[in-house]
Amino acid sequence: MNIDHIYIFSNKGKETDELVEFGLTEGSGRRHQGIGTANRRLFFENFYLEILWVENETEAKNVEEIGIWERNNYKNNNYSPFGLCLENTDDTDQIFHNSIKWHPEFLDKKEYVKIITNEKIPWIFKFPKNRIKKNIEEPSKHRVGINKLTKAVFNLKKIDFKETLNEIENNSIIEFKQSIKDLLILEFDSCKQGKSKRFDKLNLEIRY
Repeated sequence: MNIDHIYIFSNKGKETDELVEFGLTEGSGRRHQGIGTANRRLFFENFYLEILWVENETEAKNVEEIGIWERNNYKNNNYSPFGLCLENTDDTDQIFHNSIKWHPEFLDKKEYVKIITNEKIPWIFKFPKNRIKKNIEEPSKHRVGINKLTKAVFNLKKIDFKETLNEIENNSIIEFKQSIKDLLILEFDSCKQGKSKRFDKLNLEIRY
């Protein structure tokens, strides 16, 4: 199974400036109607990284079933600050068998997002199969010379839904590990340059 995108909750997206300074090219951002969130995005050959934050507190608190406000407030609770969107392919059907079905305002009336939600693990979800990708025209060339995501490691303070996480690991470049702190490690191009960069404010490490 493939990664569509990964999100990290942030402080109003300010941390994205550090990624740009590092040598990544920023693409388009957007606001999510009815959810109260906004983002800044960085696109790569096979996925994109979303830096996410709550812009409208009232809207975010109104969608209690998906816990957006709680995840935004991760520093004061036990929620994971990460989200993982998988491409909607046949091999993900079993993973989302008992998931929540949620209809955001930006989808058509008969469409919904399937979500596996638990505060201790990333917000794991997938969009409808007929969702049209609009990343083709986004910039994906980066000054630092990285292109393709080859591994994504979610270090989590506590792991739950182990059976589901194991099934994801067995069919992807994704790993889940228990750790003393939340940390997302993104490895690009099989780390051929032998370098790494830590972004502590985002709980992110990039290896390339």
